[in-house]
Amino acid sequence: MAIPTTLALNGSWPMNVEDAINIEDLRRSGRRSLPRIVFDFIEGGCEDETCLERNLASFRRHGLRPRYLTGAEPDQSVRLFAKTYASPFGIAPTGLAALYRPGGDLTLASAAVAADIPFIQSGASTASIEAIAKAARGHAWYQLYQPANPAVADDLVRRARDSGVETLVLTVDAQGGSNQERNLRNGFAQPLKMRPSTVLEALRHPAWIARYLRHGMPVFEDWRPYAGGDAASAATIARFVAAQGRASQSWHDVERLRRLWPGSFVLKGLLHPDDAARAVELGVDGVIISNHGGRKLDRAPAPIDVLPGFVDRVGDRLTLMIDGGIRRGADIVTALCLGARFCFVGRAPLYGLAAGGRPGVDRALALLQREIDLILRQIGCGTIAELSPDHLWPHPPLPAHYSNAQAATS
Repeated sequence: MAIPTTLALNGSWPMNVEDAINIEDLRRSGRRSLPRIVFDFIEGGCEDETCLERNLASFRRHGLRPRYLTGAEPDQSVRLFAKTYASPFGIAPTGLAALYRPGGDLTLASAAVAADIPFIQSGASTASIEAIAKAARGHAWYQLYQPANPAVADDLVRRARDSGVETLVLTVDAQGGSNQERNLRNGFAQPLKMRPSTVLEALRHPAWIARYLRHGMPVFEDWRPYAGGDAASAATIARFVAAQGRASQSWHDVERLRRLWPGSFVLKGLLHPDDAARAVELGVDGVIISNHGGRKLDRAPAPIDVLPGFVDRVGDRLTLMIDGGIRRGADIVTALCLGARFCFVGRAPLYGLAAGGRPGVDRALALLQREIDLILRQIGCGTIAELSPDHLWPHPPLPAHYSNAQAATS
């Protein structure tokens, strides 16, 4: 049964998330559904937010060249780390999902299973590793925010391994915090310092207020055992997580975690090809080229712009993945043409979650899958493995070591 949301299209009101025809429709609906302070936490970047726009604009500079009469019947399935997924994208790690809808992390995980794509559980998740692994069996990856206490890191890794998670993602670009000015203006910080105007604006969203009063402030459940156990409040655990997140990282941490982790090991947040080459030397299996959605360094490059340099530097020696600025199936196809083997989307499923809970997430994923299918037909590709720079317009120069970067990985 369709879930009514605050989505307005062509002047009609209300509509269902099933009536959304693109991710932007879900974004507008999500914005209407959430208080500004909460929606800005999804939407915002840091400082002047030029990185956010760069992530989006960089995809728009690439065109796709149609090829017809090929007789191609699209199959967008992809093999990644010895598993076959239905589509060449998954759900990126995003923290505090339960702030948008109660049980948000589990909702995202279950939607990923239904769509047959991977779900990366955030290190700032509001559900436990064990709960996510159970809900997304065979589809759950775990993202580690390296804590200051190595014993906590080791135990988080152990819990992920024992829960059946097969891919560990170490985020390397989170150390030192960032200047997220939207959140500072809204008082979204530790401790909360909301202005009266922010509180009054939030009261204009009674459905969200009612859910918040019923369920309370979301808790970083994975960190509860290390921050006081069952008696610890959400605020106490949040302060503990913030303190642990100030740790510096080095390649020694990568080496140590590589030894501890028996499955696929991925680094998230690299933007320099030389770092990818170092990762290869240390036995890393893949990298997610990412600028943290524009939330860490406002002058950082867009991932899609540095992707060709990674292909040229490490070729097929490392599984190259990408996130940041993806709002269309065309963005995903473009990244694959440039040499990425897989993509991750963060804000798009969160817009769906905010707009309509599980049906909204399902709709977001289905829209992207449909757009990929349509584009493959238009450019005459039967499989993801066929995509190459030749399908782009204008035709970019091939990296020196370019080969079929979408080839299946084992």
